[in-house]
Amino acid sequence: MDFDFLPKLPKSNLDDRRFSDLVEECILRIPRYCPEWTNHNPSDPGITLVEMFAWLTDQMLMRFNQVPRRNYVAFLELLGIRLQPPAPAWCELTFYLTRSQPEPIVIPYATEVATLRTETQQAIIFSTDRELTIGNPKIRHLLTGLIPENRPQNLSDRTPIDGNWQNLQETILFEQSSPDNCFYLILTEDDPANPIEGNVIALNFRGEAARTTGINPDNPPLRWEAWNGINWQSTILRVPEDDKTKGFSFDRLEQQGAKPVVDGADVVLHLPQQCPIADFGTEYQGRWIRCVYIHPQELQPTYSTSPSIIGLTVRSIGGAVNASECIRNENELLGVSDGKPGQSFQLQGKPVLERKEDEYIQVKPINGEPEKWIEVPDFADSGPNDPHYTIDSQTGIIQFGPLIREPSQLQFTTQQRSQIQPTGTIVQRDAREMRNLAMIQPSVLDGAIALERQYGKVPPPGAEISIVAYRTGGGLRGNVQAEKLIIPKTGIPYVKSVINYKPASGGTDAESLEQAVIRVPQLLRTRKSAVTPEDFENVAKQASRTVARAHCITDAARTTPGLVQLLIVPEAERLDLSKGMNPDRDFVLDSQLETKIMEYMKSRKPLGVQVKLQEPEYVGVSVRTEVIIEPRSNNIRAQEQIRFQLLTALYHFLNPLTGGTEENGWPLGRPAYPSDIVALCQKIPGVRYLGIVELFELRKYGSEWFREEPPQAMIHPGSLGLICSWADEENSQLRSGHTIEFYD
Repeated sequence: MDFDFLPKLPKSNLDDRRFSDLVEECILRIPRYCPEWTNHNPSDPGITLVEMFAWLTDQMLMRFNQVPRRNYVAFLELLGIRLQPPAPAWCELTFYLTRSQPEPIVIPYATEVATLRTETQQAIIFSTDRELTIGNPKIRHLLTGLIPENRPQNLSDRTPIDGNWQNLQETILFEQSSPDNCFYLILTEDDPANPIEGNVIALNFRGEAARTTGINPDNPPLRWEAWNGINWQSTILRVPEDDKTKGFSFDRLEQQGAKPVVDGADVVLHLPQQCPIADFGTEYQGRWIRCVYIHPQELQPTYSTSPSIIGLTVRSIGGAVNASECIRNENELLGVSDGKPGQSFQLQGKPVLERKEDEYIQVKPINGEPEKWIEVPDFADSGPNDPHYTIDSQTGIIQFGPLIREPSQLQFTTQQRSQIQPTGTIVQRDAREMRNLAMIQPSVLDGAIALERQYGKVPPPGAEISIVAYRTGGGLRGNVQAEKLIIPKTGIPYVKSVINYKPASGGTDAESLEQAVIRVPQLLRTRKSAVTPEDFENVAKQASRTVARAHCITDAARTTPGLVQLLIVPEAERLDLSKGMNPDRDFVLDSQLETKIMEYMKSRKPLGVQVKLQEPEYVGVSVRTEVIIEPRSNNIRAQEQIRFQLLTALYHFLNPLTGGTEENGWPLGRPAYPSDIVALCQKIPGVRYLGIVELFELRKYGSEWFREEPPQAMIHPGSLGLICSWADEENSQLRSGHTIEFYD
């Protein structure tokens, strides 16, 4: 029996031999078992018998191929198991304008940008996930502080009284000209409807050339940061070359024909896409950015006097927005309804990505207004008046509700038994169940009485069925490298160029049947409901693909009745195994992800149970080791290659996502031992053996990380801790990276 309304899964043959294969195999065996038989022509009676038995065997194989694997797949279909569609890769696209404009420039939603098409590779297309507005920023306040507080409070106001930012009195930027001094710029926009979040801004500073002395203009001890609603993001100055002021020294500008007092110099900053308006409890409200005078590195010159400026302006020259590897199709006509139950329609594009709010089916009856229909995973809870439909993301088939017929005797017996518990107690049914039972109507089919039930509403005859929008794409092919998305598919006024500065990530291929079979036992055990600790972990990971790991706290000393505590490790935006992964940057549980998990769990947890999400306690490990190398590797080039391999292996091993001996993330609560490092490093070609292996622990107290001295025999993160490692280039005094010393 075949059910058209069930999902269709690929089925494989247990034995793919055909009639011709069987005949050929038998003939090849004749010389071995019957060497006197030499006539193998089709006219020979023996060959006729061989062909007859091959035909019978072929018929048996045809039936054999239908069991047991096909039965297992059929059971999966009855359970409603669908193969998960591919996930699209995503990245951040940065659009640049030809020049700043007096009016806001809008980059429309679903703007397409592609890679360069070659003779061997098709172009890979990305579409923007939202509308981007490149607005007109304004400077509201200039403030200075002695230290870079996480929530600034102790500030000195340097805002001009007359609001004339182009002609300031000489204004110093660092009050005491000492490390940790900083200054803040608070920005706003002309129109709140055109926010400047994600904009690329150019701050134009005017000052006197060579006003500040003592620093190296090509390596000033400065760090630019922006408040993203959670912490101060320090990647807004993309490359040092974007600071044309050379650390506010305005060095070499006059040699290039520019006048720093008149024309000034730009500092190009990339504002975060999440850059909310804040006030930190002060009277200053807006979008905050700051420049911090950091502690100099070894042999790095410092400021002898504070830099000063006499003018300051700001303008937007571009903007950044997230984009996914997909193509958006809109207003596709699927067909006309014939008024029969169980209709299906085929989308032109497939596979279909996860639907958004504005992506749905629309049914327009004859002489009627279009109606919005609702997608459901199955028709189990659908009544005859519910406008429901299903979409198979893999095949792109849209299915409307079927009509099911059942014998009346079986139906009535089932109803009667379902209302009586084993003890004989009558079960009270709610209004929806009674309404669903009332939907069953008797009918006559081939002289026998049968009951009919319609699952889901049937589109009326003659109604036009269309889909408002849907997206196709996804897969590993979308994980393109940095600076490859450079071709706009449509022209946008005033837009000069577009680029992705970071590689795309997150693209995965569609789920295979083997992968679906593996997850079915887990699905049967939980059925998407959270009861046991493992259930809560599974449901949290199902809430979003950005959840890499979830751990439920089961320690009796740390648990509270009625409260489930989950440790969440988010999926990192980028996986940099050459410098490690900083927990403050790569594993932050932001409010958006937390809200998504809590909303998903709301209907999947027991009533009265509270869920609390938190981050694990990350503990950093810094390794110092002496490596004795093979004689053939005793040269600078080989040593640098071995050093790179060792660092990559260490950052890969001491990592919450890729670490551990099984390479699926460092186990929660597992200590790190020097023997782990010895076993790891001895696998690197060119390493003869290791001398001293020292482990240094890094702990976070408040908002700062500290390195513990002296080295320890092992690093124990605690029962709720996770080992990680990274090289903090912005804070060289922390010494969080690994140190490798070579000996021959």
